[in-house]
Amino acid sequence: MINLSKAAISEIQRMRSHQKKSDAKLRVGIQTGGCADFFYTLEFDQIVNADDSLYDCNGISVLIDTQSIRYLTGVTIDYSEDLMGGGFRFHNPNAQESCGCGNSFKASTD
Repeated sequence: MINLSKAAISEIQRMRSHQKKSDAKLRVGIQTGGCADFFYTLEFDQIVNADDSLYDCNGISVLIDTQSIRYLTGVTIDYSEDLMGGGFRFHNPNAQESCGCGNSFKASTD
């Protein structure tokens, strides 16, 4: 379903250690907007909604809502640092095009 690189897992664990609620799950989703049709969202959430799917990715609990799942199947999330700072990178086989920022994509309409 979702793949997390070792670097992404390490950064997620680091970020989670700063959360007040250590049992929060990583919510991965998409929203309309950005430079292309959609942009990726990442946040910590303790609430599991009825339409969420819950996955275990190497010890990281990941929530994905039903609207986002069709666009995120097979995505690999990586984390890297460069001169501009650190950030998550999305490698999405469902994206027809990706924006130069790497956080926005265009998907097929089928």
